[in-house]
Amino acid sequence: MSLDKQGAPADDVLAVLATLRSGDLPTHGGRTWAYVYDSGLAGLDALAQQAAAAVTGVNGLDPTVFPSLLTMENEVVAAAAGLLGGGPGTVGTVTSGGTESILLAVKAARDGRPDVERPQLVAPVTAHAAFAKAAEYFRVELIPVDVDPVTFRPDPADVAAAITERTVLVVASAPSYAHGVIDPVVEIAAAAAERGVRCHVDACIGGWMLPFWRRLGVELPAFDLNVPGVTSLSVDLHKYAYAPKGTSVLLHRDAELRRSQYFAFADWPGYSMINATMQSTKSAAPLAAAWAVLRHLGEEGYLALAEQTLAATRALIAGVAAVGGLRVLGPPDASLVAFGATDAGPDLFVLADELTVRGWYVQPQFAFGALPPNLHLTVTAASSPKLESFLDDLRDAVDAARAHGPVAVDPGIVEALQALDPSTLTPEEFGGLLAAAGLGGGDGGFALPTRMAEINALLAAAPPRLRERLLVEFFGRLYTP
Repeated sequence: MSLDKQGAPADDVLAVLATLRSGDLPTHGGRTWAYVYDSGLAGLDALAQQAAAAVTGVNGLDPTVFPSLLTMENEVVAAAAGLLGGGPGTVGTVTSGGTESILLAVKAARDGRPDVERPQLVAPVTAHAAFAKAAEYFRVELIPVDVDPVTFRPDPADVAAAITERTVLVVASAPSYAHGVIDPVVEIAAAAAERGVRCHVDACIGGWMLPFWRRLGVELPAFDLNVPGVTSLSVDLHKYAYAPKGTSVLLHRDAELRRSQYFAFADWPGYSMINATMQSTKSAAPLAAAWAVLRHLGEEGYLALAEQTLAATRALIAGVAAVGGLRVLGPPDASLVAFGATDAGPDLFVLADELTVRGWYVQPQFAFGALPPNLHLTVTAASSPKLESFLDDLRDAVDAARAHGPVAVDPGIVEALQALDPSTLTPEEFGGLLAAAGLGGGDGGFALPTRMAEINALLAAAPPRLRERLLVEFFGRLYTP
């Protein structure tokens, strides 16, 4: 794209945007089982959009200039703290999403221990990849802890054994994204506290839903700031608070723990800089939209949405378990359901394609060590009306996947993958892999296939480090004008 000499009429611009959007997955209607969170409530999106539009020109950099943002942020943080066991001293920050909340939690823990050289972060292998990102960004060594291949939870004794004099943060998930299970937070936080180490609970995806499930009578393990030893917690509002993307809250037990999260700089001739988040200038729109949605729905509104999601989750688990060849993993504690295949079951990558053909998007997840490959579904309040239709199509898709048969990667390609060094992979070698996978030639061009089973099988055959490099090269080509 280059700028036209004369601009286009507004209606024409919006028409082009609508055409572009027509190729996207639907964000509403319960057919996309990942990435999006749909309340199914009429008018909620319009309310959020109107609140966002009211602050379009406002800069979140300085709350002393725009005190409305300060009021809204404090109210949103107070709501999150009240829901998640925060006490009178609990403080928090609204961020752009779960990854930024996690980045800031790791930064605060690292900078809160300036006496520690070569700091370490202890996390189960099921902890969100954002912790690995934070470790890389902030030069903190990530110490992974294995989980049980059946329950998908870490043994607290293994977590405790991984803590050293260099550990600045220990992580637990409530729940872990991949399998929807809650880590043993009480025991993990106690092990961290015994060594004088901070403990962060990643409740980004479950933190707004689980307290309401508990009110509905669901027995859940303790995971929030009520647990002794938990020093910080993250919860995303653009997930089960049904606010627009991207809005998250990072809570700290007290202001002293939060202090090292901030960045301040006065040693230059410009204005004295103070940032609570990774951003300086930031849009006020997500905060205002989240604030409006929270105030509009209130406790009763969220309880009703949680009840719908709980019913849909239970029905989905029962429905999947009744399909021959499939098995639910976990079982899950939250509204995230992962299911794998039995020995006689279908190829999961083919099954994902068959569901796509039928208008459903599910998220394939690769095997990791002893943890099996699976298909991941995020259940929302909007899932309930679509559930019976989805289960009908799932049974049909399983039959079709069995008839199709499993995808096999050419042994020669597998051998070539194993021989590649991710650190020295050249664009030419990557082009050759694209050509071998049927994605285009080695001249830099490629075309996405309509079915992804072969591509997923190819990625599954690649070791994780090589898979990372392949994705980097692939995205580099995607984002080339």
